[in-house]
Amino acid sequence: MNLQLQNKVIIVTGGSKGIGLGIVQTLVKEGAIPVIISRNKASILEVINAYKNDGVELTYAIAELTDATQCEAAVKLVIEKYGRIDGLVNNAGVNDSVGLEHGNYQDFMASLQRNLVHYYLMAHHALPELKKSKGAIVNIGSKTSVTGQGGTSGYAAANGGRNALTREWALELLPYSIRVNAVIVAECYTPLYETWINTFENKDEKLASITKNIPLENRMTTAEEIADTVAFLLSNKSSHTTGQLLFVDGGYSHLDRALS
Repeated sequence: MNLQLQNKVIIVTGGSKGIGLGIVQTLVKEGAIPVIISRNKASILEVINAYKNDGVELTYAIAELTDATQCEAAVKLVIEKYGRIDGLVNNAGVNDSVGLEHGNYQDFMASLQRNLVHYYLMAHHALPELKKSKGAIVNIGSKTSVTGQGGTSGYAAANGGRNALTREWALELLPYSIRVNAVIVAECYTPLYETWINTFENKDEKLASITKNIPLENRMTTAEEIADTVAFLLSNKSSHTTGQLLFVDGGYSHLDRALS
């Protein structure tokens, strides 16, 4: 694709692993300047060094996103280095299994901090620069916001919040021509997903029991497929698309999975 993202400065939270890394890889291919924000220095340096060998310099900031001060500092670092921000991808989060029956108030609130609050903080601090660039925000969400999953009240609530903020911000930011959309993920085979699959004794059977219920081609969505949609939403090729929740999930969330 040529999405005309060359030299666009785009923040990607959680950009050193899984879906976030897939987004960074696609942005590099498109000639953009992705900036990785993560607390995991080891994984960041692994990505940075891999690209350095290919002659590509990537920028990053170490930040614990549950800390409001570190969120602000990360955005400031990007502005100090590049003088602008053209896009923000809120991606970082974890399905932390904070349920209702076996959960508690403290863990529930912590889950919201891990999975929702930093979406607001990053957008809030990036907004002055996004207003100048008429940039775009893409929030990564989860099917749990519309399907439920069981035993994950915190994560499901956070993802419902991501959907609501996507539409709220799309409306609030209309005067600045800032587009805000969300990409909703169902079953994507990331390293974290693989770790979960490996907890089962019959892991191959468990994986097959999941993929058989994914309507389109009975397979997992790839990180690249998520990333390509994110890149499109960041680009002017989607110049009249805002406030949308795009389900890149092979039909998992909305098609009848009982059909064979």
